[in-house]
Amino acid sequence: MTHAQNQASLLSTISSPSDLRRVPAARLDDLAAQIRAKLIEDVSKTGGHLGPNLGVVELTIALHRVFRSPADTIVFDTGHQTYVHKLLTGRQDFSKLRQEGGLSGYPSREESIHDVLESSHASSSLSWVDGISREKSRRGDPTCTIGVIGDGALTGGMAWEALNNIASDHKRRAIIIVNDNGRSYAPTIGAVARHLDLLRSSRNYEKALSWGKRTLMNFGEPGRATYGALHGLKSGIKDALIPQAMFEDLGLKYLGPVNGHDIAAMEEIFNRARALREPVLIHVMTQKGRGYSPAEEDIADRFHAVGKIHPETGLPIAPARFAWTSVFADEIRQIAHEREDIVGLTAAMMLPVGLGPFKDDFPSRVVDVGIAEQHAVASAAGMAFAGAHPVFAVYATFLNRAFDQILMDVGLHHCGVTFVLDRAGITGDDGASHNGMWDISMLNSVPGLRLAAPRDEATLREELREAIAVDDAPTVLRYPKGALTDPIVELRRVDGCDVLKDWDESAEVSKVCIVALGSMVPAAMEAAALLENDGLASVRVVDPRWALPVPEALVGLVEGAELVLSVEDGLVDGGFGWSLRDLLSSNVSTRSIPVVTAGIPKEFLQQASRASIVTALGLDAQGLSERIRHALAGE
Repeated sequence: MTHAQNQASLLSTISSPSDLRRVPAARLDDLAAQIRAKLIEDVSKTGGHLGPNLGVVELTIALHRVFRSPADTIVFDTGHQTYVHKLLTGRQDFSKLRQEGGLSGYPSREESIHDVLESSHASSSLSWVDGISREKSRRGDPTCTIGVIGDGALTGGMAWEALNNIASDHKRRAIIIVNDNGRSYAPTIGAVARHLDLLRSSRNYEKALSWGKRTLMNFGEPGRATYGALHGLKSGIKDALIPQAMFEDLGLKYLGPVNGHDIAAMEEIFNRARALREPVLIHVMTQKGRGYSPAEEDIADRFHAVGKIHPETGLPIAPARFAWTSVFADEIRQIAHEREDIVGLTAAMMLPVGLGPFKDDFPSRVVDVGIAEQHAVASAAGMAFAGAHPVFAVYATFLNRAFDQILMDVGLHHCGVTFVLDRAGITGDDGASHNGMWDISMLNSVPGLRLAAPRDEATLREELREAIAVDDAPTVLRYPKGALTDPIVELRRVDGCDVLKDWDESAEVSKVCIVALGSMVPAAMEAAALLENDGLASVRVVDPRWALPVPEALVGLVEGAELVLSVEDGLVDGGFGWSLRDLLSSNVSTRSIPVVTAGIPKEFLQQASRASIVTALGLDAQGLSERIRHALAGE
């Protein structure tokens, strides 16, 4: 075997962490290079979280060489930095990454016993570490519990609640590894980030302290006494040189900073932590996008997440179509120029949710609170009280984390706050934790809240302005991930509801009314065409535009129908369709009309493309038309 062939085969010989521990130390840099090459080659074909994984190659190698997973429990926060972990635990087929039947883009218990926390919602890992290590301690289990958390996730308050509890028990074998690359999606913001910057600069101080100890100890008892006195001043000296060392003040042993791309240095510090038998925090400095020039040079997010790209250049293989987020970005920027009270909020996702152009024009009017959705919503309530109209742009799946604040801070106090939910409904590829399918059902219980679902570019712009015009209640605008649908112009508007297609009053077939929300309108229109082409029904298609509360105008619009079908890209239980059914059943003229509700069942959806999931759930045109056929036939 040639030297080149031997080099190329190294990664393929590793199917478990025990294999990794047999690799000679001199070969580890070669292994790291092979892992980076594989990540770039494979992820460029499928898309995925490239930058974060390029940054944790050496960290993950050292982690699995020192600790003994799964006996030592490793919890990742967030899960998008686990591609290297997958490679080192026997999962090297990335050909269908984030696709149906392929590897998940996050940890998955179905894939491996080495995976613990499947959710990709940030800042929760340390609570898992607290719970696992607490129970291990109670049972006398001596194994370690390790949390790998990014510096961006430390901006979430939940992480600090967990740190407070972990540090309270000095017998706990809990090890927290802070992967500090100065970024979440974009550069990490806030006081935590500034503190980590200061800790990075403290290495000279630590070296000086170590030199002082070695020197003074050589002078016998007087030297030891002098060192003892100086060591007692350590906290005071640190506080003078570095503003409050938070982690040690919490009661955590702090180790670092350490170069996150030096495997030997990390193995040494991990072994030190393992030997301490008390809660330890290890500060590891890494570079997001490490070893791939296009990622290193990408100022925006270091290739945090990419679609299919040319691996040589990092350029997309196909240009992205104009997306829903782009329309929001343009419209909110225009509104901000018209109204000085408009303020934007984001939870560490300025560019992904479309607030970048707004911030470019008005830097002081767009606030990034870090990964802290609960705080964002309560802060927005305070802003509204003080005279602003806050617009919180967030992925729909992450709004779940702030329900209490929506209900008790914004809703209860009648605050004029607008929530813009990106990636609402079925998103697919990122799996169960990222489908934004819970919002309609969840928000349906908030008194006074209004929710709109635009169907195209024109209605997005229009409904955003309508939402921001409300100053005494929360308003919500939800739209899906991806490219815009083609424009669908209404035939007429009835008290805010758009009639998109009308039935033939003279037709001697069943009259059906389909009430479709937002992204489901195109499928509803196609289903209507299928039914009419087969001569089974004459169909009226209505877009209510504002789904919550259910518009009273729908009562008149469904009169005369033999069947009503509601269609939503959200949880069917407690969703729009159920509320529509309740409305119609309470009116004499419509209470006898059967209502069929189509939506997402109450279950966690497995990863697949959005189109595949929509078809599987019967929410495409063919599936909707079949529901109507069966209902008309009494089946």
